[in-house]
Amino acid sequence: MRELERSLGYALLKPAGRGLVLTEAGLAAMRQADQIFQLGEQLPALVRDTVSTPAVRLAVGISDGLPKLVVHRLLQPALTEPNLRLLCHEGELDDLLGDLALHRLDVVLSDRPAPTNPNIKLYSHALGSSAFAWYGTAELVKAASTNFPQSLADMPVLLPTAHTAVRVRLDHWFEQRAIRPRVAGEFEDSALLKTFGAGGMGLFPAAEWVHENLLAHYAVQRLGPCEGVTEEFFAIGTERKVKHPLVQRLLQAPL
Repeated sequence: MRELERSLGYALLKPAGRGLVLTEAGLAAMRQADQIFQLGEQLPALVRDTVSTPAVRLAVGISDGLPKLVVHRLLQPALTEPNLRLLCHEGELDDLLGDLALHRLDVVLSDRPAPTNPNIKLYSHALGSSAFAWYGTAELVKAASTNFPQSLADMPVLLPTAHTAVRVRLDHWFEQRAIRPRVAGEFEDSALLKTFGAGGMGLFPAAEWVHENLLAHYAVQRLGPCEGVTEEFFAIGTERKVKHPLVQRLLQAPL
């Protein structure tokens, strides 16, 4: 005990009556020691499980503009792997591509192909695309159903930020129809956009690809189509011919 106290530079025990009790430093040391002993007890089982059932690791970068419901559907083919260890990292596309080039990620999911970069050889594999439609609460959908889509000029609208690829297409869609939307909010995070939309803040566009999940998760209604607007989905990797078995599943699965 004296040697441990000298090593730490703190007294771990102090006199109390006829005996000794732990100091604050001693209590902190005891808590840490308990955790160390618990980890030591768990280590044999952890090693045994790892050897007997090796995990299949899949590290996925997710562009922060990609809708979460879409991500779940895109990854569905890999989720059937019984020993899957899925690591999801969300962030800016450029940052994710840097991690991909350093082999910290196996694949990046995005709403746009990888930009041309002479220093990094990247390959963009098209996974599919989805048409868009307008959604909202029952009250807002009812109010906007007459004279749609021109009615959107008189309704609060929620949009993704210019950070996303689909925003340019939505702006063009409004321009083609001479609609000046009353934008009540802009969101980088698609799940946040839908949450505020479900709360009645405004009508919002979403991929029809996940229509059923959208209605089930957010209790909203479909107003009408956003004709001509689609969102594309890509898997970006560092190989033309993908070798990772789970990434192969993502590319080969019918969507």
